Amino acid sequence: MKKENLANDSDDEIPKKPEKNSRLGLVFWVSASVILFAAILAIIIPDRFQIASESVYGWISNYFSWFFMIAVFGFGVFLIFLALSPYGRVKLGGDQSKPEFSFRSWIGMLFSAGLGVGLVFFGVAEPMSHYMISPFTGGPIENEDAARMAMGYSFFHWGISQWSIFGVAGLAIGYSQYRKQKNGLVSTSLEPLFGTEYNRKARKAIDILAVIATVTGMATSVGLGIMQMDGGLNIAYGIPSGALTQIILTAVMTGLFILSTTTGLKRGIKWLSNLNMILAAVITIFVMAMGPFTFIMESIIVGLGDYISNYVGYSLRMQPYSGEVWVQEWTVFYWAWVIAWSPFIGSFVARVSKGRTIREYVMGILIVPPILSFLWIGALGGTAIYSDLFNGTNIGGLVLEDDTAALFALFDQLPLTELFSALAILLIFTFLVTSADSATFIVAGMTSGNTENPGMRLKIIWGVLLGLLTVTLIIAGGLTSLQAASLLAGLPFGVILILMIVAVSKSLRREPNDSMKRRQKKGKRKNV
Repeated sequence: MKKENLANDSDDEIPKKPEKNSRLGLVFWVSASVILFAAILAIIIPDRFQIASESVYGWISNYFSWFFMIAVFGFGVFLIFLALSPYGRVKLGGDQSKPEFSFRSWIGMLFSAGLGVGLVFFGVAEPMSHYMISPFTGGPIENEDAARMAMGYSFFHWGISQWSIFGVAGLAIGYSQYRKQKNGLVSTSLEPLFGTEYNRKARKAIDILAVIATVTGMATSVGLGIMQMDGGLNIAYGIPSGALTQIILTAVMTGLFILSTTTGLKRGIKWLSNLNMILAAVITIFVMAMGPFTFIMESIIVGLGDYISNYVGYSLRMQPYSGEVWVQEWTVFYWAWVIAWSPFIGSFVARVSKGRTIREYVMGILIVPPILSFLWIGALGGTAIYSDLFNGTNIGGLVLEDDTAALFALFDQLPLTELFSALAILLIFTFLVTSADSATFIVAGMTSGNTENPGMRLKIIWGVLLGLLTVTLIIAGGLTSLQAASLLAGLPFGVILILMIVAVSKSLRREPNDSMKRRQKKGKRKNV
C-alpha cells in the first residue's frame, strides 16, 4: 500500500475534494442556458439560423483549417511516443489497480460510444463520394484508380487520427482522476500546468466550454443518425421522411436512453455496447458472405497500405495554391467534429479504462477501434464500389443526391434487403442510445462535480436538452447547421486539448514509478 500511495501523491498533487456546489451550479446554468438559447433561436428564426451557420462554417474552415490539421497530427505523434516510452508503464490508477471491465466489453464501449453512429452513416457514403468526386483536383473518378483512392482516404479519416483526439482527452482526465485521485473535470486535469489553485473564473470557463462542446458534438452525431434512419425508413419501407418523422425518432431515442441510463454504466451501457458489436459483426459478416469476398479483403489490404504510406501527407495536406475546399469539407470537418465531443469521449474512455497502463490504453484505442472501422468500411464501402465498378449500378449517383440513402442503396443490391435494412436501422438506433446515454452520464458529472455517479435528475435534464438541440439543428439547417456547431465548439477546445498534453507531460515527468527509477539508475551508471 505504501508503494501505491507514493505513486499517487506528490507535492502539488494532493487528493482534492469536490468543489462547492455554487461553482458547479454556475457551470450547469450557464452551459444549459447557452444550449437552450441556441435551440430556441433555431426554432424561431430557422432561415437566419441556417445562414448564420453557413457563415460560421465558412469562416472557421477558411481561416483555421491549418490549426486542426497540425494539432491532430501532433496528438497522434504524442500518444505513440508516450506508449513506446517508459511512461507507458504508468497505470491510470494505483500501481496495484486492475481493469474494471473485460477487454471485449472495454473495446465494445470504446467503439459504441466513440464513432459508431458516424461510421454507420459514412461507411458507404464516404468511399462512394470520393469515388464519384476525387479528393484531388483533376483526379480519377468512377474507375479503378478512383476506387483505390476512395478506400485509402476513407481509412485515413477513420483511423488513428480520430482516436488520437479521444486518446489525448481521456489520458489527461483519466490520469488526473484515477492516478492522482482528483475529480474528473476537464479544468482539474490542467492543474499540473496552472497549479491547484488557479483562477476560478478560468476553471468555470473551461468546464462550461467542455459541456457545450460535448453537447453540440453529440448533437451532430445524433443528428446524422436520425437523418440516416429517416432516409432508411423511407427507402426500405416507404415511411414518409421529413421533420415529423425525425422529431418522432428523436423523441423515442431520448426516452429509451433515459430509461437505459437508470440502469447505470455497468448494466445499461455495457449491455447496449455488446449488442452494438454483435449487430455490427452480423451485418459485416453478411455483406462479406453475400458480396465479393476476395475483392473486399484485397481492398482492405490495399487500403491499409495506402493509408500507412500516405499518413503523413494526408495529415498535413492543405490546398493553399489551388483554392479548393475539399480538405475543409471533409478532413477539417471530421477533426472539428471529433474535437467537439472529445470531452465526453475522453471522460467516458477514462472511466472505462481505469486500471489499465498508458501503453495498453494507447495501443487499445489506436489499434483495435480503427481496425474494426476498416473492416466495416472495407466490407460495406468496398461492396458498394464493386457494384458500381463491375455491375453497372448507380449507388454513387444516389449518394451524391442523398448521402443518407447510401447504406440502404447498398442493401438493395443484396439478398434479404428488408431484413438487413431493419437490422441496420436497429444498429443506428442502439448506437444512438448508447452514445447519448454515455454523453448524458458524463455531462451530468461535469455539471455536478460527481463524475463517478451523477444524479438521475440531472442526466434526464441533459438528455432532454440534447434531444431538443438535435431536432432544432436538423430543422434549421440540416447537415450545415450540424457541421457549423461542431466547428464552433471544436476550435476553442482544440486549444484546451493542447494544454492538456502539456499538463499531463509535466505531471508524468514527476512520476516516481519503478520504470522511471530504473531509467534514472542506468543514466547514473553511464555518467560514472
